[in-house]
Amino acid sequence: MALPRTFARYAVGSPVTVMMRGVLEFVCPPERIDQLFREHALNQYEDELLFSSTVDVLSLAVYGNRKSVNDAYKACRDQLTVSVTSVYNKLKGTETQVSQSLVRDSAQRLGAVVKKMKAQCAPLVPGYRTKILDGNHLAATQHRLMETWTIGSAPLPGLCLVMLDPQLRLLVDVFPCEDGHAQERSLLGDVLETIEARDLLIADRNFCTTDFIQGIIDRKAFLVIRQHANGLRNDRLLGQRRRIGECDTGVVYEQRLQVGLEKEAFRLRRVTIVLNHPTRDGAREMHILSNLPRADADALEVAAIYRRRWTIENAFQELGQSLHGEIKTLCYPKAALLAFCIALYTYNAVSTIKAAMRGANPEQTVDMISSYYLASELRAGYFGAVIAIFPREWTRTFAHITPAKLAAILLELARPIPVERFRKNKSSPKKPPPPRTNAANAPHVSTKRLLDQRLASHVINK
Repeated sequence: MALPRTFARYAVGSPVTVMMRGVLEFVCPPERIDQLFREHALNQYEDELLFSSTVDVLSLAVYGNRKSVNDAYKACRDQLTVSVTSVYNKLKGTETQVSQSLVRDSAQRLGAVVKKMKAQCAPLVPGYRTKILDGNHLAATQHRLMETWTIGSAPLPGLCLVMLDPQLRLLVDVFPCEDGHAQERSLLGDVLETIEARDLLIADRNFCTTDFIQGIIDRKAFLVIRQHANGLRNDRLLGQRRRIGECDTGVVYEQRLQVGLEKEAFRLRRVTIVLNHPTRDGAREMHILSNLPRADADALEVAAIYRRRWTIENAFQELGQSLHGEIKTLCYPKAALLAFCIALYTYNAVSTIKAAMRGANPEQTVDMISSYYLASELRAGYFGAVIAIFPREWTRTFAHITPAKLAAILLELARPIPVERFRKNKSSPKKPPPPRTNAANAPHVSTKRLLDQRLASHVINK
């Protein structure tokens, strides 16, 4: 495989930049974005401003290349024939199912690339397709809407339930909601529609409801969900709990749990961890519900599987560190949710680059590559590469190739990358901060004088 000569300098100087731009061109070329819009939009329609152009403008703000949507619009002004007001109107009217389709389509297309590179992570439970579910409430926006001018409360633009495939390390689905005060449980009906036989869903206690668990079981799927104290109806324990063994966090027990009335009841395994140290809310025990067969996962393994739920928490943390998916100036819910969904499929693109680095350097593990350093490299070289290489070159090279060919290109670009440059730093345990005192009538101090005092003390001690 050989890239065109126009990519040669960037492929040598910043291969990560070429990989990122190529992956984005593959997964969301303008014609593909416009096609998704036409397939899923119900009320909006195409006019002088294409949906792909709107996404291009908003992406610059999400990537951090531009500080705001208005700044991004000015950077793209030569390619647009409409006013910035038209762009904002398009953003605030983008329907949530359109935003959702961007994430789903990116996961489907990039999942095929990761498989071609043979860079999947080991399955948590062989024979099951694992999905980790969690929610994210978007950060409060500025008080720009007229209705919020006289309100002191923070305006919330919405929330999303997000689903992660830990084997592919891709965000495979999102369930957006415009009501920022809605409960996460109100979206569980939409989640159930995506559950298939042999799926294994891992979730926190917010999602522990009788109807949701019953829906998973009815679909011949499986679950590992932490029990909520008040989430189940007519539940009762059966028999005595048995001590199974010890894990890193405590002692593990197992007991049968029946949920519902006799005619409609179903039974689960309840794995209890008596914790060595209490949780942040003071809990001494953690109860995890599962219907996995013991032959596939014993109680200790169920406890370990639930701990992998933090994988999606890490994904949210990386989103916050590397991308600006929650833009405070986007006050309309539909616009804010679109920005967040762009951040989600961009996370998938970065995750695919990590997969290529793992595939080219098998000794690397998934947790050794830093998204922060990757994002820093991309911010430094991405916009320059876009300017130096004509858009048609990117499109011709990456937009219409097969997943197998893109996988070959990514692996070749990843092989010479000095992985140490992007390796995570090992953090040592944090020390408690010393108590602070304020000098009398001194709201500030001179740093130089403090350093002079340290030097004088050091000389005296010698």
